[in-house]
Amino acid sequence: MILLANTKNLLPFDGEVYYIKDFLPEDQLQGYFDKLYGEICWKNDEVWIFGKKITTGRKTAWYGDPGLTYTYSKVSRTALAWTVSLADLRDRITEMSGESFNSCLLNLYHNGNEGVGWHSDDEKELGSEPVIASLSLGAERKFIFKHKRNSEKVEIILASGSLLLMKGTCQLHWVHSLPKSKKIPDPRINLTFRTIY
Repeated sequence: MILLANTKNLLPFDGEVYYIKDFLPEDQLQGYFDKLYGEICWKNDEVWIFGKKITTGRKTAWYGDPGLTYTYSKVSRTALAWTVSLADLRDRITEMSGESFNSCLLNLYHNGNEGVGWHSDDEKELGSEPVIASLSLGAERKFIFKHKRNSEKVEIILASGSLLLMKGTCQLHWVHSLPKSKKIPDPRINLTFRTIY
């Protein structure tokens, strides 16, 4: 794993999280952002919260290998075919991390008024110890981990072009969130590469 050779685990215990700030070169960031913003089939996300169906401000899309389906927040999705850009980014992450992925869930946050509350990516389709590679493009945003048992927190600022790799028992023992911030006017695209079993 070339990517993790000199990278410190951000979690103090119960899981693994690695952060690579400059995963993508700075001169490629705007090009990837513009391409994904224009070519991805973005749709408002629908989730169930306390028994009510909510349409979120942020937009999402799910791409992957043929025939894959994925259910989260009680909504099932069928994967769209990989675009050239997504396949390229997937292959670059695979080459550097030694991990392979068959799908990608994308989020488009128009500004800091959109975020995601506390949750774990622990759906049964992801297996018992899922590996999730999260690539950020656009506005910098705060990202927080909180331990499920003792509420210990780990905070990080996700820079544009950075890669966050979550693995091991991270999803079992920790929740994470992307808090809202009215001070952020710019959009952010987040790509979370994962494997569906």
